[in-house]
Amino acid sequence: MTDVPLRDSPTFPAVLKQRSIVLVGLMGAGKSSIGRRLAARLGLPFRDADTEIELAAGCDIPELFARYGEQAFREGERRVMRRLLSGERIVLAAGGGAFMDPEIRAWIRETAVSVWLRCPIEVLVPRVAGRTHRPLLAGGDPKEILTRLLAVRGPVYAEADVVVDCGEDSPETTTTRVLEALLAWSPPRRLRVNLSRSSYDVLIGSGLLSRAGALLAPVLPQKRAVIITDSAVAPLHLPALEEGLAATGIATRAFIMQAGEAAKTPETYLRLVGELLDAGVERRTAVFALGGGVVGDVAGFAAATTLRGLPFVQVPTTLLAQVDSSVGGKTGVNMPQGKNLLGAFHQPLAVLADTATLATLPPRELRAGYAEIVKAGLIGDAGLFAWCEREGRAVVGGEQAAQAEAILRAVAFKARVVGEDEREEQANDGRALLNLGHTFAHALEAELGYGRILHGEAVAVGLSLAFRLSARLGLAALADAERVEAHLAEVALPARLAMLNRALSAERLLHHMRRDKKVRDGRMTFVLVRGIGAAFTSRDVPEEAVRELLREEGCQA
Repeated sequence: MTDVPLRDSPTFPAVLKQRSIVLVGLMGAGKSSIGRRLAARLGLPFRDADTEIELAAGCDIPELFARYGEQAFREGERRVMRRLLSGERIVLAAGGGAFMDPEIRAWIRETAVSVWLRCPIEVLVPRVAGRTHRPLLAGGDPKEILTRLLAVRGPVYAEADVVVDCGEDSPETTTTRVLEALLAWSPPRRLRVNLSRSSYDVLIGSGLLSRAGALLAPVLPQKRAVIITDSAVAPLHLPALEEGLAATGIATRAFIMQAGEAAKTPETYLRLVGELLDAGVERRTAVFALGGGVVGDVAGFAAATTLRGLPFVQVPTTLLAQVDSSVGGKTGVNMPQGKNLLGAFHQPLAVLADTATLATLPPRELRAGYAEIVKAGLIGDAGLFAWCEREGRAVVGGEQAAQAEAILRAVAFKARVVGEDEREEQANDGRALLNLGHTFAHALEAELGYGRILHGEAVAVGLSLAFRLSARLGLAALADAERVEAHLAEVALPARLAMLNRALSAERLLHHMRRDKKVRDGRMTFVLVRGIGAAFTSRDVPEEAVRELLREEGCQA
């Protein structure tokens, strides 16, 4: 019986069954020798880009450089690389300078998995010394030339999908290390948010902060960024993000705001804008929002308005922010009169949702974020809500696979809604549906005090009230409300007003609802339901019906 090639093994990663493998690195790193061995182990053809270029040109590379110059060589390299990457799956040893070409890097990203063979200069020098066929070494000191090349190329090589440190080990040992790294690698899950004038990716996975530079360099307009975070998140995650960006040569400066909803104020916003201006930001300097929804909203508003708009990247570290506030472009701060009353729409360049950050959340915060996932299912995806009923405890229990799946499903739903109504301009339904439970939730937050009740907790109660109001109006079955409340209670979220253990006034809550930014022509807007997964907007809800519901739920007159 013949051995099954590794590439055909059932346990072989699916992404490697679909893509070529491209080895990059400085001259002498062993791309050809390791590439041949790797190809043999995988049962794939091996190609050496330099050899293919020489065959296409009809002369060796030193002669090609001497006759036509480096520019002509690079143009030929570009044609050869495109041809090789457009054909069958292969293991390809790229020339040392090939990965520096933005077009070639883009082709490799689309068709292959890139591996940087990172090798110390002291190991490379003996390997390349005396090799006269290396045009870039002609007439110079190999150590000096390689050191200079690494300083320029290293930050670009760091954009490779996989980085493997190579030393003086044998080619066989290094090949094994490369293969192990490839088998352990998994790309982040990507979800595209398509809008009328722009689009961006939401990247979901574990350990993404340390790979932030490699993942985001293709979309950043400048290798300079400002990170805005808060006092709670900074010690936990700021170093990893800074190091991840620095690996690809992105210079950063961090500004730290106070943690919590109480900091979501015009004063915080104005201070951050002043700090951005004092830092000398340019129109192409990206602002990174590292933290929960408060940081994302405030940093996004600062980015939207400084110099009439700076590039913006969301790096949400809470479940609530990863599934909701980081996607869709809403930014802003609270006013004494209500929540999010001062703000702007400003879409990010990308969203980096690192599920590993969720492990640092208190259980209460994790549950609060989960409420937004439930909300997505209740609005328009009954299948998602059924999935929540099966897997919700795993999500709030910290299982990263379940969390990644929940984030992907919830963001996919929100992306569809936002794509159809980016700026909440549709008179009926559209993006306004995302406010299911929020008219009640915002009133609770305003009455109890921002931060005393978490947004997700208020949303959970708001979902219950929206379903009970729909049942009271004869639009939905009371059994649907009870089903929703049973699931919320199962994951330890407040499912009824009484569970908040606070004395509340129906008239005070109605007062806050009348001041909500969704009020139109003096009429309150509610998102109601005809059942699970069947939400719609309404401005025809009798105020007395809301008052009676609140009293029935235990509110004082």
